[in-house]
Amino acid sequence: MKLGIIGLPQAGKTTIFNALTGEHAPTSASAGRLEIHTAVVDVPDERLERLTAMFKPRKTIYAKVTYADIAGLEGSTAKTGISGTLLNTLTQMDGFLHVVRCFQDENVVHPNGSVDPLRDIASMLSELLLNDLIAVERKLERLAEERKKGGGDKAAIERQVALFERLHADLSAEIPLRRVDLDPEEEKILASFGLLTRKPILTVLNLGEGQPAPELALDHPVVALQGKLEMEIAQLPPEDAILFMQEYGIEEPSLKRMIRLSYDLLNLQSFFTVGEDECRAWTVRRGATAYEAAGAIHSDLQRGFIRAEVTAYQDLIDLGGLAEARAKGKLRLEGKEYLVKDGDIVHIRFSV
Repeated sequence: MKLGIIGLPQAGKTTIFNALTGEHAPTSASAGRLEIHTAVVDVPDERLERLTAMFKPRKTIYAKVTYADIAGLEGSTAKTGISGTLLNTLTQMDGFLHVVRCFQDENVVHPNGSVDPLRDIASMLSELLLNDLIAVERKLERLAEERKKGGGDKAAIERQVALFERLHADLSAEIPLRRVDLDPEEEKILASFGLLTRKPILTVLNLGEGQPAPELALDHPVVALQGKLEMEIAQLPPEDAILFMQEYGIEEPSLKRMIRLSYDLLNLQSFFTVGEDECRAWTVRRGATAYEAAGAIHSDLQRGFIRAEVTAYQDLIDLGGLAEARAKGKLRLEGKEYLVKDGDIVHIRFSV
């Protein structure tokens, strides 16, 4: 899972990045330059900690999430679209965290002259939408040229023309493509096309200390946090961080909350493999089958899939182990089409 942190200059993108990752990336402005900070962090999961205590493995491996702090996206209205390295970076993301400035600071000048979260949200979303509109228009031009030349798969060309004309109409009506229903064939056509408004987005309202969050009605999820305060907590030793959080009445650091929201944003869930060697969390989409879960572990397991041994997390905890779960009939054999549940403990039987 890879999430890009985007926003206007001086919104506090790097502050949020540091809060999520515990990094110490400089928070000074990049003056419009393309600048990327990346960090891979463990997904905190109390269930994995309890499984580790139960099985006492040689190692414990958490699921991972990558955050990329991306500077250089200015919220402009240029008609050329986003180009070059910046566009390539954005298209590689699974989703976006859009940091929006809500805090007041006379020492940090807002690029638009004043703090206006709703205006800034509209500016960034418009830039992403405009980029997609330009990309779709260019694709339609290329398809028109292919039509004129003849040859090739005419039916495939016509299917693509119909699809991209529909996308053009939606974008022209300012409808982001994440709200557009697509069938599996259309999804396949667009899989490598890199349209930015197809990616899920979470707006992060960056508040000042003690500042209440503004009430905004948006068509996508919103979360508010005190970015600078959260960054200071993330950079403290654990014992000091606990005292700091108690002093400010913060129940949990932003990382845990944002991880959960990130999972929701990307429609993801975790399942576990357990044993003496390792206890490990794996990430799959919600609705993934046992066959897909096997592939997440290793392609050999998917290729030679026979059955999946599945135990619900809570059943395993309540009963105290796999042997007890098997004795009580709580360890089940499931086929390829079994839909993996969040927290399932899975062992793949396979033969290659």
